[in-house]
Amino acid sequence: MNMISTRDTSKTAQSYADVLLAGLAPDGGLYVPSEYPQLSRAELQELKGHSYRDIAFAIKKKLIGGDIPDKDLRGMIDRAYSESSFGAAEGGNIVPLIRVEDDFYVQQLSLGPTAAFKDMAMQELGQEMQYELKKRGEHLTILGATSGDTGSAAEAAFKGLTSVTLFMLSPEVGMSAFQKAQMGMLSGGNIFNVSVRGRFDDCQDLVKELKQEEEFSKLGAVNSINWGRISSQVPYFVSGYLQAAAHIGDPVDFVVPSGNFGDMLSGYIAKQMGVPIRRLIVATNENTVLDTLFKTGIYTLASAQVTSSPSMDISKASNYERLAFDVLKGDAAALTRYMSEFESKKRVDLKDYGASAEDFTALGFSSDSSSHTDRLQAIRDVYKKCAYVIDPHTADGVSVGFREKKSDGVPMVCMGTALAVKFEETIQEALGFVPERPVRFKDLERGLPEKAFHVIDVDAEQLRQLIRKHAPAANSSDVS
Repeated sequence: MNMISTRDTSKTAQSYADVLLAGLAPDGGLYVPSEYPQLSRAELQELKGHSYRDIAFAIKKKLIGGDIPDKDLRGMIDRAYSESSFGAAEGGNIVPLIRVEDDFYVQQLSLGPTAAFKDMAMQELGQEMQYELKKRGEHLTILGATSGDTGSAAEAAFKGLTSVTLFMLSPEVGMSAFQKAQMGMLSGGNIFNVSVRGRFDDCQDLVKELKQEEEFSKLGAVNSINWGRISSQVPYFVSGYLQAAAHIGDPVDFVVPSGNFGDMLSGYIAKQMGVPIRRLIVATNENTVLDTLFKTGIYTLASAQVTSSPSMDISKASNYERLAFDVLKGDAAALTRYMSEFESKKRVDLKDYGASAEDFTALGFSSDSSSHTDRLQAIRDVYKKCAYVIDPHTADGVSVGFREKKSDGVPMVCMGTALAVKFEETIQEALGFVPERPVRFKDLERGLPEKAFHVIDVDAEQLRQLIRKHAPAANSSDVS
């Protein structure tokens, strides 16, 4: 698999293994494959009825392109999606479809250790990184940012791994008490939680700032800028398609709650690989940067509002750059100018680069947004229809999906995001009760250790000092 940077395709292509550990490209771009591997109808047919492990192995094998031997890859996938991590799954299907009504489903992706869809990629990413680092005899310091579930999912996947030290930034205000407690409980050892006196975008900006400095340029990434994580999300779109389609080749629509655009990008990649996905519907909350972009072609920075679906309270969608690269026909120079204009002027229009919102439509994209009131109603509607309680982020997707659903018999799958128990206040407001927590999460907040978070200002120097103090050889050549 040859991986190139969105901002300079002239440089020597990187291997999947190198990109796995690098995160951002040195030029500030994101890594993408030089071409998407293809999945034939016959291969899809062969996978129908198989386990998620089989599907994940088949898709990851294509996306890795031989960089990891089949036997080792299969072992990693079996460990990542083991019963010990996904014991909440019934009947062995760890990504089941919940039927809400005729031709409308929610794909349950929150049966992993931290009850969020991020577990699906993080469990595999942890296995892959540990494997590659041990093979090289190296240690990796990772710097990440989260607006919610990415933090705990990454920490659960990397906790105790001998080859990795993880620093995870999160906003001081915005996450639910459950999310914050989950992260805090994982602090210690090789895990460092950093609470930033700001918003998620401030956390993300700090990560990017340090990554562009020579001293910290080799820090790894677990956010969705990491291609290993994006590629590990593609298999559940394939599984969702195989479960929803009556016959291989029939179209299926997907609606995806979107903030940083990583999950939706994985759906787009599945479509590019040949999965018969008809529409990719972007669902946002009140932070409508993506909705505006897909409707108008104008990408504008706006201050993020704090909402009841906090993991989507994002004003800049990091993964959009990968889609923009394709929309601009793989022109790295144009993409660089485009992103530079956005970064300097906080606004950029595709029309100035020979493209438009119609290009999104041609690729199958559409979008809409929802409000707090819409989320509450979606939670009530789903519970009334099928006695299943969805979380507020999934509710954004369901709300938009109900509006976008066509009466043409094409199934629609809404990607689920987390167990509803992680957002008890909103569920209480919507339904008048709080769903019972799984045993492993009872009294979670009571066990939070003292000083579980290192608190810093929106200050790159404070972050530098923290990493220098705690990261093994943070500034030496063995940090890849």
